[in-house]
Amino acid sequence: MDATTDRLPTSRDTLDIALMPRAGSPPVEWVIADEPVDYPDAIAEMERRAALIAAGEANERVWLVEHPPLYTAGTSAKPEDLVAPARFPVFETGRGGQYTYHGPGQRVAYVMLDLSRRRQDLRLFVAALEGWIIATLAGFNVRGERRDDRVGVWVRQPDRGIGAESKIAAIGIRVRRWVTFHGISLNVDPDLGHFDGIVPCGVREHGVTSLADLGHIVSMTEVDSVLRAEFERLFGPTVSGF
Repeated sequence: MDATTDRLPTSRDTLDIALMPRAGSPPVEWVIADEPVDYPDAIAEMERRAALIAAGEANERVWLVEHPPLYTAGTSAKPEDLVAPARFPVFETGRGGQYTYHGPGQRVAYVMLDLSRRRQDLRLFVAALEGWIIATLAGFNVRGERRDDRVGVWVRQPDRGIGAESKIAAIGIRVRRWVTFHGISLNVDPDLGHFDGIVPCGVREHGVTSLADLGHIVSMTEVDSVLRAEFERLFGPTVSGF
């Protein structure tokens, strides 16, 4: 199996969906990159690691990175949604979804889990990722929400108009032999103007926001700490890796 996800419907009411590993599974390696990672290098490393996990030769891993400014095109990206093609490098990628931006101030978490050790259900996996982000945001007193008709995690912004809301986190995954890769991106304090070069995830009616834009000035280290705690609550124990 080699699958991507664009939108797998999940229940708006199910916020905590745990996908714990079967008994006796080793902890998930938790790795944080010290320097920005070039996107092609990230793809190559994920492909390598996912293959090893599928072969039973490596443990599961979550890899937290920042990238230099760039745009990525998912499997459903539409050419007209790339508004400024010369602004940053553009990479076609095998994940589900459309165009997105990655850059400094955004925490990208690449999630390489073996669902055959957990539960072979992509809908539950996507719902668990959403729940992970929502719980992390709650740690900073931000209410993140799902939308059944839109992927990602959203926040209401009534100060910007009736019904106004913006996207604060994106999700795009790929699954091969029941091993996941790609993952999530959470806007901590990126330059939101960089999203102007694309139609983010194909959604024209709503904008993007970040923790900083919402008035929550936090460090990446603080975000990583909450991400790890909430990940362990939903996916099981971790161990620091290299």
